[in-house]
Amino acid sequence: MPFDGMVLAAVKNELSASLTGLRIEKIYQPAKEEVHLILGRPGEKHRLLLSADPGLARVHLTSRAGENPPSPPVFCMVLRKHLEGGRIAGFSQPGYDRTLAITVDTRDELGMPSSKQIICEIMGRHSNIILYDPESGTVLDGIRRYSHAVSRHREVFPGRPYVPAPAQKKTNPLSLDEEGFFRLMLQNCLDSRVSDVIQRHFDGLSPLMAREITWRAGLEPDTVLDALGEFELTSIYLALKDLYTRAGKGEFRPTLICRDGVPADFAAFEINHLAGSRPAAGGMNGALKTYFSHRVLAGKMEGLRQSILSLVRKETGRLEKKLSAQAADLDSAAGAERFKLYGELVTAHIHRLKKGDAGVRLENFFAEGSPEVEIILDPRLTPAENAQEFFRQYNKAKKVLENAAMHAGATRRDLEYLAGVENSAELASTLEELEQIRAELADQGYLRPSGHRPAGRKEEKDHPPRPSAFVSSDGFAILAGKNNRQNDHLTMKMAHPDDIWLHAREIPGSHVVIRTGGKKVPPSTLEEAASLAALFSRARHSGKVPVDYTLRKNVSKPRGARPGFVIYTDFKTVIVDPDPSLPERLAHRGGTAF
Repeated sequence: MPFDGMVLAAVKNELSASLTGLRIEKIYQPAKEEVHLILGRPGEKHRLLLSADPGLARVHLTSRAGENPPSPPVFCMVLRKHLEGGRIAGFSQPGYDRTLAITVDTRDELGMPSSKQIICEIMGRHSNIILYDPESGTVLDGIRRYSHAVSRHREVFPGRPYVPAPAQKKTNPLSLDEEGFFRLMLQNCLDSRVSDVIQRHFDGLSPLMAREITWRAGLEPDTVLDALGEFELTSIYLALKDLYTRAGKGEFRPTLICRDGVPADFAAFEINHLAGSRPAAGGMNGALKTYFSHRVLAGKMEGLRQSILSLVRKETGRLEKKLSAQAADLDSAAGAERFKLYGELVTAHIHRLKKGDAGVRLENFFAEGSPEVEIILDPRLTPAENAQEFFRQYNKAKKVLENAAMHAGATRRDLEYLAGVENSAELASTLEELEQIRAELADQGYLRPSGHRPAGRKEEKDHPPRPSAFVSSDGFAILAGKNNRQNDHLTMKMAHPDDIWLHAREIPGSHVVIRTGGKKVPPSTLEEAASLAALFSRARHSGKVPVDYTLRKNVSKPRGARPGFVIYTDFKTVIVDPDPSLPERLAHRGGTAF
């Protein structure tokens, strides 16, 4: 994440132009290390986000409100006490350091004019938001408090003197002449990359921006220092001077870099050496808002996905151990029939036996050739009592066998269900789909319901699941469920009786439906739909996947069956290879589902 000093300088310029003079109306702290300032004047309102999150530290305008905790944290209360009602007096940044000071004109407890500063330090895991009193030179509070036990350089505690973060001791190239620049560059190891040397020595540059400067000088971004001559060094010097001159004049060109349509990087200036670079809508604040919206959403999705997968895999491991124990019970009860045989043979030959016999060899007339069977008897029992004991043992073993078989079948069904949930979690491409899976697991008793899970049938009626929509090369609509809730809705409510229904054979995966509209479906459309069914199944990394297909009217859901479970008849099977590029080629571009 290249939130460098140049980006912060661009943010500062935009905030100075739009927020100076605005009143702080409300202050919220929706996350442990994130503060929102609600700023406004008649007819105008803004939300300024300040974050000290180690992986997402930043300052920019946002429209995302966030969910506030039931009671405000201490730092939020301190900010409200000192700043609410105050006005933004200005923004300052020392050089191109990643430190932004927001000066607020307010009043103290006696109603006298006073000035406070919010100091935002964007420094990775050392990031912080500090409320500072310039008049006393002390810290009023910090969103992250720490003592000398954590940092030898300074303490951040209420009442302690404010000590700025350690200076980077980097250079502004405008302070150097060409000869001084040459000396600075050539004091480095000659096998160092030029971009690394630039980033290490010059103020406010991320590795991304340092590579861009190398590119602007006519060099490849990975060029090493030893490959440079006087001409190349001069080119780098001029590229640096041009960049810093533009920055000094506030002539930033905020840029967003996208990969596969997803924001992946940002910069305060044009990035010419990377594909997918484009001017950012809404300036630097707009670029940051777009980038971090995707980044935060992706983080939430991955966190929820891993939470679901962890739960499913833990439960799967428990069930596999349970199934192993049930298999052992089945093995131990598998000899039940021999007790029945012993009882019948003893009864048939009871006239040959007497109490006190410890064993006997009897002809087994139930088997061909009537081979002899050796039977161990209890000498304390009569022959009839021995026969009854064998029948008792038979009935007991038979019940154990029946129960073990029943429980083992239920365990296998649970394992199949969880395998389907795991597949759905891996396939989910939106936060909504993951929330649907989590709600389903709560419904099935695998975890506690969350406070914001869908509220049953009414919620489903108001916000029905939305299966993924595709268009075949022949123009037929194809719908695919990505989780059990979508599968049930697609198959049981959306699909028509004469639509074609597909599913990977005996493999957890998506329900896929071809909308026939009463028309004959060409083989090419059937193959594309089958390939989607294979791709959205656990066999997506395999080749030659069998996919069953039948008319929707041949698919039914047993009463009380788990989400996603159906039975189907009168089906045929097609063998296909999953094609990872197929969804993008067939994706439905319209605004509504079919």
